Amino acid sequence: MTTTYHKHGRAQFRRWTTHGRNETLILTVVADGCFLYCTLHFNHNCDSQCFHYSHMAVRPAVDIDPTKDEKTGKVREVGSLAVWSLSSCKPGFGVDQLRDDNLDTYWQSDGPQPHLVNIQFRRKMTIQDVAIYADYKSDESYTPSRISVRIGNHFNDLQEIEIVDLNEPTGWVVIPLTDVSDRPIRTFMVQIAVLSNHQNGRDTHMRQIKIHSPVNDGSVSKFPNFTSLECSQFTCIR
Repeated sequence: MTTTYHKHGRAQFRRWTTHGRNETLILTVVADGCFLYCTLHFNHNCDSQCFHYSHMAVRPAVDIDPTKDEKTGKVREVGSLAVWSLSSCKPGFGVDQLRDDNLDTYWQSDGPQPHLVNIQFRRKMTIQDVAIYADYKSDESYTPSRISVRIGNHFNDLQEIEIVDLNEPTGWVVIPLTDVSDRPIRTFMVQIAVLSNHQNGRDTHMRQIKIHSPVNDGSVSKFPNFTSLECSQFTCIR
């Protein structure tokens, strides 16, 4: 058995690796005071198949701001490049409300569980995380308590890579999406499924969803990531 530690942003990664005859088991635990994240990776050597399953118990913090990395240029929000669809919605509570950057509006489902949000890209995208805003104080029994995240090329080959348990969340819940090598996943489609709600509620509310892709800087000379208009006008040469 080997133990390794990795530091990534605010999160502390602790990894145990055990080697068996036909498989390798890796357990990754992440804790930063906001969430607890456990990942199991099974690598089956006998048939070269790889299975990635993650389970996350989340306690979101109200001070998490997923737009912070967008403003500093570390990630970009790519949801606008996708086609969004829902399994159901009440009139006036659909995709537009889910993507309007307003925390006072929300998507409300209107059908049986699971409630689905389908995000389809025209080309294969690198996805670093999914950020979901939930507000138990306002939505109560409409608040999701268990969420599944699935990826694939289309509806017929979706694979579940994350299951997230929420405990009365109020704020942003950021769900990292990584492959067996802990790299951001590449996919044509992301599906977010609400499997259950608090207090056994039937329909669900989601107030905002953001999809983030990492920014790779391939420039020869790297400029600082300015945030003010006065400085950012000097980041390129015409």
